[in-house]
Amino acid sequence: MTKAAALLLAGGLALSACASDEDDNGSSASGGSDGELKIGVAYDTGGRGDKSFNDSAIAGVEAAVDELGGEIEELSPNDDGSNREELLTQLADAGYNPVIAVGFAYGDIIGDIAAEYPDTEFAIVDTSVEELGADNLTGLVFAEEEGSFLAGVAAASKSVTGHIGFVGGSQSPLIEKFEAGYVAGAQAVKPDIIVDVTYLSPAGDPSGFGDPEGGKVAAQGMYQAGADIVFHAAGGSGEGVFEAAVEAGQRAIGVDSDQYLTASPDQQAVIMTSMLKRVDNAVETFVTDFAEGDLEGGTDILNDLSTEGVGLSDSGGYIDDINDVLEDFRQQIIDGDIEVPTSP
Repeated sequence: MTKAAALLLAGGLALSACASDEDDNGSSASGGSDGELKIGVAYDTGGRGDKSFNDSAIAGVEAAVDELGGEIEELSPNDDGSNREELLTQLADAGYNPVIAVGFAYGDIIGDIAAEYPDTEFAIVDTSVEELGADNLTGLVFAEEEGSFLAGVAAASKSVTGHIGFVGGSQSPLIEKFEAGYVAGAQAVKPDIIVDVTYLSPAGDPSGFGDPEGGKVAAQGMYQAGADIVFHAAGGSGEGVFEAAVEAGQRAIGVDSDQYLTASPDQQAVIMTSMLKRVDNAVETFVTDFAEGDLEGGTDILNDLSTEGVGLSDSGGYIDDINDVLEDFRQQIIDGDIEVPTSP
């Protein structure tokens, strides 16, 4: 299996070519000059520093700016996410172009906003845009179920108890893709495996992605019930899952970025792999295509196993002994011999 490179930069990584400063709204702007790129980033719940989804997105933006020059403005939603529309319009009004919305929660509003600002290019992570009819909008979408299938294969192959778990952030069709793939992969290895599933918040409530204590409690319950590996797709709440794994002396699986790389030493001992969702690569490519005039708006860009847009990390060497098994399933998915479900 092609080993996934660990490209996620630390959440606090400074741009090599420009300094950053904090504005009154808690956003950061890095220096640039007229005529350079001005990239606006509207984060998902939790903002920068989640060591997962948001940090992966900004790593891609920063990599593009390191190469191309420019400046970045970052904005985070309030606790209930009610100001997401305001964030996008604020960035567009300030002349940032392109503007990147991180997360499916922007999906209900971004089409209308793109129509209001036809001279601004927008991208949204985790939402298809092909039916919105906006030529200045690009969807960066992922086959999360494919990478999660491999996470399930790894969990079932490594489980001693035949009992594993899944902790999702907010229950939604997107996070259910992670669950569906994970369960299918585990059952492909051990048809009778037990998979506990918990969501930290209901549909429409994003708080489950910023609740480490809730993640810890959910994982503790699974470990106490006999699970020995828990996979989370819960953003910043995954920190609690890792804490629970350390306390229980069991294993966990990270998500989005290679979470082994940003974990404490005691957490590194329990993070057996992470389901990589290469938001960093997708965002960097989008910004580069925009800067070079190669962007084709109004379309989705799919990132899947065949493009290495999803996969598994191998930091720590915990899954090296099952690489042949993982590669076999990976190739079957790419070849179409296995169709991975997208819903439970």
